Formats: sequence, structure tokens, C-alpha cells
Amino acid sequence: MSRPEHIAPPEIFYGDVEARKYTDNSRIASIQADMAYRALELLNLPPGPAYLLDIGCGSGLSGEILEEEGHAWVGMDISPSMLEVALEREVEGDLFLQDAGQGMSFRPGTFDGAISISVLQWLCNADKQVNRPKARMHRFFSTLYASLRKGARAVFQFYPENDDQIQMITDVATRCGFEGGLLVDYPNSKKAKKYYLCLFAGQQTGVRNDMPRALGENGEMHPDDQRSIAYERRRAKHHKRRTTKNIKDKQWIMRKKGIARDRGEKQVARDSKYTGRKRKVRF
Repeated sequence: MSRPEHIAPPEIFYGDVEARKYTDNSRIASIQADMAYRALELLNLPPGPAYLLDIGCGSGLSGEILEEEGHAWVGMDISPSMLEVALEREVEGDLFLQDAGQGMSFRPGTFDGAISISVLQWLCNADKQVNRPKARMHRFFSTLYASLRKGARAVFQFYPENDDQIQMITDVATRCGFEGGLLVDYPNSKKAKKYYLCLFAGQQTGVRNDMPRALGENGEMHPDDQRSIAYERRRAKHHKRRTTKNIKDKQWIMRKKGIARDRGEKQVARDSKYTGRKRKVRF
């Protein structure tokens, strides 16, 4: 399957049809919710409501999670169609039509934290001649840094295309003042593996910026992988039970012939020493 960012710019790819299809897909909504909860956990917010920024909010799927957890939020997205769907769904956050690669103009220290789900890789794509990924990244991270209060975190779930792309993103974020790094949940899983860039906007006095622990880094398996393995074992056991016993042996043949004779059928072969004998394979 082609990566969406290679097909068209986000404001074009997520048109009216694709925006509604994305929002109405229950599987996508479930995955989006899980990643939003994980991003919120990595923000490590103090108790009480916070004022958060949802970068690439789309139709408000991740914003609804922030709302459920008692936080106020502001969402920005480049797709008018996505924001239109969000308005129809009557989400509680304030919505802005904004290209993250052009930077943001919020007041300094406005937000207590920021999350972004499946967005960061779009900034790496030079879909237009005027779009230079490093320049767009620099504008984005520098204005985001200014928008966060001192010591706040920004957590980005994204799908990197290669190691060079990860290195470029982390290098630009570091040049813009951020600390932190990459965290990979369930690194040994094909389906559950997720990349999170956890950044710190400076450091509060007396507070250490320790990187959070990745899920599965000590070999723990994702619950979906555990269920999948259990299913495969049951399937293999059931298949073995079905295939190891040859039901069409001599006993089965004799029983079938007995039933046929009881019915009075005339076309029943006579019993002999060859009845039910396996034939040798001839080469």
C-alpha cells in the first residue's frame, strides 16, 4: 500500500470523500483513540485540566480523547474537509485551518502540552517545489517551542519512512531548543510497533526531563499479539487433531459395507485380505 503522503498533499488527499471515510472507519477510530491515550500518557501532565494543542487534529478523533480526560484543547489542520467534518461532529475544541509547515502564531507559553497523531511524516514530503522539508520543520518546531510553557512536553506519533527521516526530524527539533528523543513501543511487533517523538520545551527548575519508558522494551508482548499467537496455537492443534487420524481406514470401510448390506444393496464388494490395505507408491 502506498504511503498517503506520496499520493497527494494532505489538503488534497483528505478531500470530502476521504475525510468522511477516515472518520467513519471504526478500526481507524479505535487505533486513533489508543494512540491519543498513549500520547496523553507520555505528556505526563500534572493533576487537573490542561490547555493542549492538537496538531493535525483532523476531524477531532484525538481531540475527543483530550476532552474526555477533562482537558481544553485547540486543534489545527491543513484540510478544510477534515475540519468541516469536525464541525459537523460538534467537537468542543477551537479549530484553526493552518499549515503546520508555515509555523504558528500563538502567544508565547500558551499551551501546557501538545500532541500530534500520524502527522509529522507529512512535513517531510516535498510535495511542492517551494516546500523544503528542513525549512518547514524548522518553522514548525521553532514556533511550537515558543507556544509551549517552559518545561511542557510535545508528543508526536508518526510513521517514519526510514532512519534518515528520523534523524532529520530529531536534529531540527534539537536545533530549535527541544530536548528528548524517540521512543518506540513494542519494537519487536510488526503490527503494534509505534514511533513516538517525545520532546521537552526547556526544563523546569528542580524537575528532571527523564525520557519515559517504551512499552515492550523488555520483551513484553502487545495484547493483540498474544491473542494472535494463542489463536494460531489453537488452530494448529485443531488441524493436527483432524489430520493425524486417517478416518478412512479398514474399520471405517467395513462399517460402511455393513450398513450397505443391511440396506439390501447389491453392489457391495466382497471382503478379502486386501480390504482397507494401503497401496504401495509406485515410482
